[in-house]
Amino acid sequence: MNDTSSAHPLDGIPHRRLCIAADMSQYSRLDTRAQSAAQADLVRVLDEAASLAGLDRAAWARQPQGDLEFSVLPDAAPEAEVLGPFVNHLAAGLSALNTRPAVPRIRLRLAVDAGIAADAALGHAGPAPVAVARYVNAPQVVTVLAALTSADLALIVSDRLYQDVVRYGYPGLDPAQYVRVHVQVKEFEGYGWIRVPGYGPDRVRPIVDGMATPLPSATAPATCRKNLSQYVHHGVAVGRDVSGGLSVGLPATPSSADPWRPW
Repeated sequence: MNDTSSAHPLDGIPHRRLCIAADMSQYSRLDTRAQSAAQADLVRVLDEAASLAGLDRAAWARQPQGDLEFSVLPDAAPEAEVLGPFVNHLAAGLSALNTRPAVPRIRLRLAVDAGIAADAALGHAGPAPVAVARYVNAPQVVTVLAALTSADLALIVSDRLYQDVVRYGYPGLDPAQYVRVHVQVKEFEGYGWIRVPGYGPDRVRPIVDGMATPLPSATAPATCRKNLSQYVHHGVAVGRDVSGGLSVGLPATPSSADPWRPW
């Protein structure tokens, strides 16, 4: 695990930081030698995509986990550059990688969120690290990548990042290419936006709609409503419910609870 001590100023205050989870699909089907090669290929393609996008991967706090790499980027990382050029170069790199003969194909789910991420004894704590771990395993993004068999990359970004960055249409970002989904994984619940490079929303939306589940309702039973999150940031609720769950994107009322506490 890389040293994270210099990832942000040592002022004891949690910072909004960009978090990324990159997870290889069907990795467990590979034998030991193929898994080792796939890990090396993934690191190389991530390094190359970052370099082409003008990002310094050496400054990322990275937690390798075999078929998955979780990263926390330094303060003031250019979010639009990550969501635009980095993702586009990553898709191109995977496409080139997968044209090689007799080499296991690497297909990737990529989840990105921005929020509180504090250094902790086992890596990082906070809403954003938890959220990307849930987004990358969202049933919708798993199903979309499985259905679009020629796609190499499926991206899901948090509603917070979509509203703050994507929808403003920075260079390389087209908000119309994203499809909104409601994600519910373990104790996590929130909205995300899926984009598959090389495939328009007309290809993604029918897949998502085919597995749609009812969205949260204001008329939900009181036993459900009482556990909604703690505070609202730009119209998006982010925080902890009373049973320890994480909710993003649902109605909420302010709470006096400490918003920085990760668990």
